[in-house]
Amino acid sequence: MEGLQEFWARSDAIIRAVAALLLLMSVVAWVLILWKGWLLRRATADLARGVPAFWAAPALPTARERLAQLDREQLLLPLLDAAQAGARGGTLESHGHADSQLTRRLRDALHRVLAQLQGGQVALASIGSTAPFIGLFGTVWGIYHALLGISAEGTAGLDAVAGPVGEALVMTAAGLAVAIPAVLAYNVFGRWAAGCEAELEGFAHDLRELMLDAARES
Repeated sequence: MEGLQEFWARSDAIIRAVAALLLLMSVVAWVLILWKGWLLRRATADLARGVPAFWAAPALPTARERLAQLDREQLLLPLLDAAQAGARGGTLESHGHADSQLTRRLRDALHRVLAQLQGGQVALASIGSTAPFIGLFGTVWGIYHALLGISAEGTAGLDAVAGPVGEALVMTAAGLAVAIPAVLAYNVFGRWAAGCEAELEGFAHDLRELMLDAARES
């Protein structure tokens, strides 16, 4: 700990800026990890309960009431709203066939829902890919800065070099400590979101068929 304090005291503005940047990236990564873990856990539970409850309902009004109670993350209700909405008059959409209009509305609603599920993934990927290089830059600059100091003092022994160089390597370790949780979370959340995406696409497809069958019978 004393060595790190000495390294920090000897470091210049660039090293301190790198350390502050890594700390900021770590805070952002962990906030995203906790938020997305909570979001995807709720989304998975909503889909597991909401989809069967919807199809078990005797009619659409009842199914909507059940979704309103179970769909906490608003993943299924936007699809149902899109399926039941009509095309606006006087637009190109209103001139298309009813099945094409329905497909377009469901597709747009599905894209919005999936964007909600995938939020934060780009930030996690960016942190995971750049943090090691930022830490490495801090190490290289720290070694350079330490060697300049050793050269100015006129001491070039092994003890004089090993201490500052070893302290500078902490920046690389810090970069890895920031990147590894972000990369692991990105991979886990990607698979988690992909499962939700498949469930939502299946629900949208089945909902489209339901609406088209109802239109043919009416």
